[in-house]
Amino acid sequence: MLATVEDFVAELRRAGLPVSLTESLDALAALTVTDLGSRRAVHGALAATLVKEQGHRPIFDTIFDLYFSSRGLAATLGTEEAPVGAVGGERDPDGGSAAAGEARGGGVDGEAMSPEALRDAVRRLLAGDAPSGTGGASTGPGGGVLGGGATGLGLAGLARRAVDAFAGMEPGRPVGGTYYLYRTLRQLHLDALAEEEGARAAATAPDALRASLARRAVRDRAAALTAELEAEIRRRLVAERGPEALARALRRPLPEDVDFMHATREEMAEIARALRPLSLRLATRLARRRRHRHRGALDFRATIRRSLAAGGVPLEPRFRRPHVAKPEIVVLADVSGSVAAFARFTLLLVYALSTQFSKVRSFAFIDAVDEVTGYFDRSAEPAAALARVQAEANVVALDGHSDYGRALVAFWARYGTEVGPKTSLLVLGDARSNYHAPEAWALEALAARARHTFWLNPEPRVYWNSGDSVLGAYAPACDGVHECRNLRQLARFVDELA
Repeated sequence: MLATVEDFVAELRRAGLPVSLTESLDALAALTVTDLGSRRAVHGALAATLVKEQGHRPIFDTIFDLYFSSRGLAATLGTEEAPVGAVGGERDPDGGSAAAGEARGGGVDGEAMSPEALRDAVRRLLAGDAPSGTGGASTGPGGGVLGGGATGLGLAGLARRAVDAFAGMEPGRPVGGTYYLYRTLRQLHLDALAEEEGARAAATAPDALRASLARRAVRDRAAALTAELEAEIRRRLVAERGPEALARALRRPLPEDVDFMHATREEMAEIARALRPLSLRLATRLARRRRHRHRGALDFRATIRRSLAAGGVPLEPRFRRPHVAKPEIVVLADVSGSVAAFARFTLLLVYALSTQFSKVRSFAFIDAVDEVTGYFDRSAEPAAALARVQAEANVVALDGHSDYGRALVAFWARYGTEVGPKTSLLVLGDARSNYHAPEAWALEALAARARHTFWLNPEPRVYWNSGDSVLGAYAPACDGVHECRNLRQLARFVDELA
């Protein structure tokens, strides 16, 4: 058990989850009082002791499946016996075990089903019209069974038969699970069947609300089957390659480590969800630091008065309460192309922390500059804020390609007086100016008026000053030029700034 948990914790750390030694010991202690024959109980014990943030839960669940689903949990954790007919310690609705099925080579006990019979079973599963108890479809993995020609066939059993029939898995072939899942779903026609059943269920509903609920129920059943298919493929790949090899192939960054410039739509949504709790933690940390950063200058008179109680000995020096000035923030953000994703999350994080700054003003540019303070102040969604900037802000003057020199000159002419000795100026962008003149003097003039000037670049540092990048022309005017490609780096910078 110790070796298994150590390997599991090591993979969590490689995936980016912060797991301390104390938490590892807590996990082991929790397992000593947990029923190792129950996969659900082991999952709950490990999640409670090793996961600290909700955004980390999907990564934890995937790694848990890799390490504890390929055979009985009791065997995996090193106990003497594994429950008979169990998948990870819990009974398989199909009446057998995944481990036993894999030992037989096909992962499926019982007769194989024809493609037509499988699709018919899926159609009944989506419809949810099988008799409860003897064939009732379930929307959760491993729950319920199907009637008719698939009597006694559970969701897990249906998934195994579908993978056998359609995935075409070949031992030793260096193919990821996504490919096998795609092949299975395509030949199973799951999307088409779900659309067909959803339309049929909606057509028979008495009103619009019930029609919407019926469509959602069909979608939920289809999602449950997809999840079970993915889990079945993963179990077989783990049995063939081992959990460590498959974990390397499936490893994904945490939301706070996702690169702004290359994030998918799903990852952008995860970043947006992680933004609010991150901003709350940062705001609390910054407020605490401001309260305790300085004690102020020595208050001589108060110290002497206090010393009278000790016969004139100044045992307790007294200090004046310091006046901690909050910085003003002026953000100048490039919102062209892929840089826009970086700019919008940076602006939203800064606004989420606005209580820690006396004033926050934001300006967007491409080859013209315009103030967008109100857009990000009133909008809660990153996509909506950026859409307003692109639709309403006057950020394009010529061809719509980034021109940092032109934008900086325009900002200096129109808003230069807004920058003062209390201002921290943040410039957000990759400094790729499409071979236009950098006009570095404009940034130098702004930096001379500002208290601090920082440049945040979403590109990897190795790409700076290559091609049309003119960052080298601007760097001397800045107090710092920082690589800022994800939420973790952005949070670290804001923490230092305030």
